[in-house]
Amino acid sequence: MIAIRLAEAAGDSDRDQLTSDIFADRYLIKRPLLQALEPDINGAPVLLIDELDRADEAFEAYLLEILSDFQVTIPELGTVKAPSPPIVIITSNRTREIHDALKRRCLYHWVDYPAADRELAIVKSRVPGISAKLSEQVVAFVQKLRDQDFYKSPGVAETIDWATALTELDARSLTPQMVGDTLGALLKYQDDIQRMQGDLLTKTIKDATSH
Repeated sequence: MIAIRLAEAAGDSDRDQLTSDIFADRYLIKRPLLQALEPDINGAPVLLIDELDRADEAFEAYLLEILSDFQVTIPELGTVKAPSPPIVIITSNRTREIHDALKRRCLYHWVDYPAADRELAIVKSRVPGISAKLSEQVVAFVQKLRDQDFYKSPGVAETIDWATALTELDARSLTPQMVGDTLGALLKYQDDIQRMQGDLLTKTIKDATSH
């Protein structure tokens, strides 16, 4: 816009020349998709498209050209094609189904919740101030929650958030009062929180702290 205004102020009335100047590579802001198609002396770039299911279907359709031909067509500039294909990693939480045309261009790998020992190692590395006893109880409690039929089970990110909150509150072990006050760090839907009350909450805490 600044270039257009300067050209108008200078009395430049050649629209064809102005269009040619404006639609040029120097005015193109290269976001991650275009950056991934550029040559890299270190080898093939890695392009992460995280939680594609949260994007709209128009963007999903736009990716088909990139994933099939590793190129992007820009009407005003032409086609940008990768000299060597990037390594593309796409994640989805399945809040909606990804189109079959996109799935055919991918190798599928299911990533499940980590086992208790793996999750415990993650918590200890991300929440260094947590005690050994509390970290074990936190992981055991979350693992028990995932056995329930909740609308959304807590992921590893929620485990870390909860462990951090408990540490900040100087908790030493899980108690019904402490868990009840902080359950919103784990469960993000009111129906799930209401279900996790009373006898079920007491039993889950007992199971998690009995080791």
